[in-house]
Amino acid sequence: MSGACLGYEGYAALSRLVVDRVGQAEAFDDIGSRYEYAYPHKKGQLSAGQWLSHTLPAGSRVLDVGCGTGFPTARQLVDAGLEVVGVDLSATMVARARENVPEAEFHQLDLADLRDGRLGHFDAVAAFFSLLMLPRTEIPHALRMLHGHLRPGGLLALALVEADVDDVPIPFLGNSIRVSGYLWDDLRHVVSDAGFEIVGEESHVYAPSSTELPPEIQLYLHLRRA
Repeated sequence: MSGACLGYEGYAALSRLVVDRVGQAEAFDDIGSRYEYAYPHKKGQLSAGQWLSHTLPAGSRVLDVGCGTGFPTARQLVDAGLEVVGVDLSATMVARARENVPEAEFHQLDLADLRDGRLGHFDAVAAFFSLLMLPRTEIPHALRMLHGHLRPGGLLALALVEADVDDVPIPFLGNSIRVSGYLWDDLRHVVSDAGFEIVGEESHVYAPSSTELPPEIQLYLHLRRA
């Protein structure tokens, strides 16, 4: 991916995330498998993964951004005959993903590390709740970078939480993480400006099993590279 795709300012902004997100990685290293216990049911995520697996031909290459433990997305997509490459900032999550989905390829990488195109191009990207870990100023840059990693007509399954917040610290399973979110209409504008066509939408009210975490509205967008 050339510098012209994202622009110097976009690359510079994403580069800063490597430093800014160290605390985020440490939090998820500590959380480990407790994340699966807090979020055991993933109807919306499974539905979005099904959209990818039903739309893409067998053997298509999919990038799973923020792959976590590999469940459910990497496992679901591999079982559907797709080639999955997963990335996550947390070493613990990557180790678990390799154990859970040995057929896939996993790398411990920050989102900013992808800017050099080291992993090649993809037919689709899955980004389920990974971009919410970024400040709002960086999310459009990240979307444009993912756009540049997609082949023409490539797909993006994107999920965020509906919330009018920007880089706000919240308690999360005994740790503190920073999150951002959008209201529906604002999110639609952001993805359209990044060069994506919206081909489907879903929203789900989700109540985590942990009483520490409040219910949330999860937003899912099915996108195509315009």
